[in-house]
Amino acid sequence: MRYGLILAFICMVAAGLLAAVNKLTAPRILAAAQAEEEASLKEVMPEAAGFSAVKEDNGQELLYYKALDEEGKTIGVVFKASGKGYSSVIQTLAGMRPDGSLSAIKVISLNETPGLGMQVKENKFTAQFKGRDSGDLSGVQAITGATISSRAVIEAVQEKAREIRGIIKYER
Repeated sequence: MRYGLILAFICMVAAGLLAAVNKLTAPRILAAAQAEEEASLKEVMPEAAGFSAVKEDNGQELLYYKALDEEGKTIGVVFKASGKGYSSVIQTLAGMRPDGSLSAIKVISLNETPGLGMQVKENKFTAQFKGRDSGDLSGVQAITGATISSRAVIEAVQEKAREIRGIIKYER
């Protein structure tokens, strides 16, 4: 009985300390994540002065970001696209202009095979998307040896771009 009470006390103290550390660090972690997201948004749509999140009607799920100029006019959109790669889900951030052309893409999350699969993050691959029509990315060359990962990015961006274009047309 005695050892059980000692163990329970140690667990309560440890849980209390973890809760306190979480409470102290949570705002900093959130601020760092927001700053990183803002930098990524600016990277895929560099001509934008600011961004405005557009969410579903229920206000829960993010659909896309409106890219705004200095006067508050929409100059494009930035959206997240996800596709199943060889060994993980690959998340990509893409900027799209009103004419449907892509300004840039950035792979923001993946856990692919080191070496080959990770090459989808490199500029050699992502630079191919710049200026292309988001509805037809057939000219983007897949990375040799990482075809599944490459196609996952290409298809995810193309599919999500079509979805966003449909939403934007519907909103007008």
